[in-house]
Amino acid sequence: MSDETTTRARILEVAMDLFGTHGYHRTSVRAIAEQLGISKAGVLYHYPSKYDILAGLAEPLLLTMERVVAEAADPDPCEARRRLIEGLLDVFLTHRYLLRLNVRDLALAAPGTIFERFSKAMMQANILVAGPDATFAERVRAIQAVAGLSDPVVLYAEAPVEQLRAEVLEGVRLLLAPADRTPPASASRGRPAAMTEERIELARRMRDTERRSVPDIARELGVSRATLYRYLK
Repeated sequence: MSDETTTRARILEVAMDLFGTHGYHRTSVRAIAEQLGISKAGVLYHYPSKYDILAGLAEPLLLTMERVVAEAADPDPCEARRRLIEGLLDVFLTHRYLLRLNVRDLALAAPGTIFERFSKAMMQANILVAGPDATFAERVRAIQAVAGLSDPVVLYAEAPVEQLRAEVLEGVRLLLAPADRTPPASASRGRPAAMTEERIELARRMRDTERRSVPDIARELGVSRATLYRYLK
């Protein structure tokens, strides 16, 4: 690694620490320079402004978000939704301390390329989670699900990652489960069907291809084990 690359990495490391401690707006470029033991001009040589430093910190987050959204597309809407939600959640978990800067002073929401790229990725995620030909209710649930991935990660950033991941995914499952059910032709009082043909096929694939247990599949699909056994006979 060259000296210039090392210096750039150190600037980002120190900036992240100071932004996290004092906030983005209350941290000056001079404070970053003093912490590094170099001149302010030395910092600005690598990053022309404080916003450029923030953009350098945000770049890995934005790149992985954009890649997850681009790679989530699948002919099966349920699979596309799963890829998107799990992938985006993993990105947020990896960068949870950077996202936490927004709690202090909305640093990442300032006008500029960071907010534009973040917003675009989130809007594309909303569309993928809702699926094709989504109803208004399904589009609303999709937005709630995608938006709900980040807040628990930020507020419980110190929690064990695997436990936090599991709880967030369970919350999303509970939120989206009603939208995955459609009323049967003979339904009375609007009671939803437990399984659609699409979800039955998904359950079979999870059992036969992924070798997952019936209790595990039932939890993910939001149905009882008895219901699942009935459809998987």
